[in-house]
Amino acid sequence: MIKRAVVRGVGHYLPERVVENAEFEASLDTTDEWIRTRTGIERRHFAAEGETTSQLAVKAAQAALADAGLAATDIDAIVVATSTPDFTFPSVATMVQAGLGSTTGFAYDVQAVCAGFVFALANANGLILSGQATRVLVIGAETFSRIMDWTDRGTCVLFGDGAGALVLEAAEGSGTAGDRGILSVDLHSDGRYREILYVDGGVSSNGQAGHLRMQGNAVFKHAVQKLAETAHTALDKAGLDGGAVDWIVPHQANLRIITATAERMNVPMERVVVTVQDHGNTSAASIPLALSVGTARGQIKQGDVVVTEAIGGGLAWGSVVLRW
Repeated sequence: MIKRAVVRGVGHYLPERVVENAEFEASLDTTDEWIRTRTGIERRHFAAEGETTSQLAVKAAQAALADAGLAATDIDAIVVATSTPDFTFPSVATMVQAGLGSTTGFAYDVQAVCAGFVFALANANGLILSGQATRVLVIGAETFSRIMDWTDRGTCVLFGDGAGALVLEAAEGSGTAGDRGILSVDLHSDGRYREILYVDGGVSSNGQAGHLRMQGNAVFKHAVQKLAETAHTALDKAGLDGGAVDWIVPHQANLRIITATAERMNVPMERVVVTVQDHGNTSAASIPLALSVGTARGQIKQGDVVVTEAIGGGLAWGSVVLRW
C-alpha cells in the first residue's frame, strides 16, 4: 500500500459585484461582441472596495471545510496560491489561518501566477506523501482587479476576482492508476519569457503594486503547446492516456486556448469544464473555482479522472492528474 492525497472537500467564493462586458463600453473602445468573440468571457466578478484576497480565501476555505465535514482545527497545513496578496507580508495563508480561527499547523503562500494552484497542489501532495501533514487546505485566491490598467482594453476585460479551495487528505492506495487521489504531477518554468506576461511593479524594483502587462499573441502560442504537452506528460506518469480522462479542468484564461488545448489532447469539449464565460481569468483561483463549480453542476463525480493544467507568468506551467 502507498499513500495518496485524496480530495475530501471543495468550495469556492465569488465577490457579489458582477461586471458584464457591456460595462466596459462606456470607457474603452470595445464591445460585448468583441470580448465574447475573442475570449469567450461574458462577465466577471470584482471585489468590493476594502474586500481583500484573504477574505475571499477564507470564505472559499469555509465552503470546502463544510463540504468535507471538517473543522479548521482538523487541518495540518494551509497552502495559498496567489499573486495578489493583501500585504507584502505576512502571507495570505497565515491570515486565512487566523480568519478560520485556527492556531495549529502551518501556513504559507505559493506564487506561480496563473499556474499557482497547480504548484500549490503539488506542494500539498508532497506534504502528504512525506508525512508532514495528513490534511491540507489548498486555496487559490486573487483580486486581479487591483492590478489592472483600465485604459488597456487588451488586458483589463480579461480578469476577475474570486477564490476556490480543496481539502486534501492522506489515504491508502494500491499504487495503481485506479487509486483515488493525486496520481501524478508535472511542473515546468522558463524565466526567459518574463516580458510576455508580467506586472510592472514590485517591492525591490519601484515600490509600487504596478499593472499587468501582456503580449497576448505570444502567450496564446506558448499556452496551447505547453498545456497539451504537460497534460500528456502527467497522464504518461500516471499510466493513463487521453481516453481515460473524464474531465479536463483547465486554467480558465481564454476559451480559444481551452478549445485549442482540448483539440491537441484529442478530448472533446463535452469533457472540459468551462467557467471562463462567468468568471473571466481569475489566475490561481480559476482551477479550484472550476473544480467546485463542476462538482456542484454534477459534472465531476467520485472516481472520475480529472486533468488540471495551467500556465502563467514566469513562464510557469504544469498539470496534475487525479482521480476524484
